[in-house]
Amino acid sequence: MRKPTLPDPAPRPLPRSLYADTARPPVAAPPLDGDARADVAIIGGGFTGLSAALHLAESGADVALLEANEPGWGASGRNGGQVNPGLKPDPDQVERDFGPDLGRRMVRLAWAAPQTVFDLIRRHQIICDAHQTGTLRAAYIPRDAASARESALQGVRRGMPVEVLEGSELAARTGTRRYTCAMLDRSGGFVNPLGYARGLAQAAIQAGAHLHGATPAQRVRREGGLWAVETARGTVRAERIIIGTNGYTDGLWPRLRRSIVPLYSAIVATEPLPEPVAAQVMPARSVLYELGAITTYYRVDGGNRLLMGGRSPMRDMTTLPEYDYLVRYALRLFPALRGIRWTHGWNGQIAVTPDHYPHFHEPAENVHIALGYNGRGVAMATVMGSLLAKRVLGAPAAAIDMPITTLRAIPFHALWKSAAAARITYGRIRDRLGL
Repeated sequence: MRKPTLPDPAPRPLPRSLYADTARPPVAAPPLDGDARADVAIIGGGFTGLSAALHLAESGADVALLEANEPGWGASGRNGGQVNPGLKPDPDQVERDFGPDLGRRMVRLAWAAPQTVFDLIRRHQIICDAHQTGTLRAAYIPRDAASARESALQGVRRGMPVEVLEGSELAARTGTRRYTCAMLDRSGGFVNPLGYARGLAQAAIQAGAHLHGATPAQRVRREGGLWAVETARGTVRAERIIIGTNGYTDGLWPRLRRSIVPLYSAIVATEPLPEPVAAQVMPARSVLYELGAITTYYRVDGGNRLLMGGRSPMRDMTTLPEYDYLVRYALRLFPALRGIRWTHGWNGQIAVTPDHYPHFHEPAENVHIALGYNGRGVAMATVMGSLLAKRVLGAPAAAIDMPITTLRAIPFHALWKSAAAARITYGRIRDRLGL
């Protein structure tokens, strides 16, 4: 066995969160110990890698997945749990950007992505607090209300299950009069994302995939006709590799880390709400995200806990008082929450792309990469994993319902942290002023 040149860092424990306290137990994913051979080596144990592993294994491929910590450790196990349809740009814009054929296929794929998630959950009997209760894109200033109406019109023209809600109907569904207009897409909903990730991992293992936690990939190199993925305790050799590291992408593959901007998103959660309070907070139990320069999102889970999320400082936060800005906003929306105890706060990194589209790259022969879900990772990472599997199994590029694009580093990427912080501050000012 080849001796590694770098020490293997100890796996980082799963951050404390509501999900960590309530999700199904983790799967058995022992570290790689010795060399291994596979058809496909997958780097990253989030939704992208787990979905790819599941779909490949179900098709008979020999798969080895390497995760630095444990499956679901990153954004896949820490996000808002919203299973939202679509891409950030509206359907008309997608079709303008990519043409009538590919653009329409991208729209069908992305807006049907929640159904893919809920179908997987039902098929594999994944226990993850799954509820298909709809997604609300909500506006409280005229500019964004016009955007919500336009999005709904474009959806209706395409036969999507969408409608516009306003006035008392919207207030009755949300429990607040904060919003003037919202688009309801009934295909959306929510899950406990850590439970969903662990369920995907279990399904992949049952299908025959080999999952290795506490096994960070240290180096990727070409070795004859194979790819060799080196770790501290062994090397996996495979015909093809998939990289699905998203917001926690490092320098393993050249320029990949500099092709996305990692932003921090934070969530704070309440204790189970008493029934009289729960009846006043998002009574229809749809998930909601606000239209605006800076996204705020929230939902009530199956245990009647409110989860309030939004952008956070660009660092790991470890104490509840650091999340007070989200608590204050929740109280503004729902005064009935006064006196309710907030029990959990956590944050983590998501990946944003300059064009706000997910990216699918093939930077070398038999190397496949997907990342950059721009806050829509539960649904989009799941379907992108299935597209990676389809491509690995031999589908031509023209049959993939996303563009396969050139990997490009963002200019002046070293300035991303300060630029992102400034953009968040500027966006909050614009939203408050209604600009």
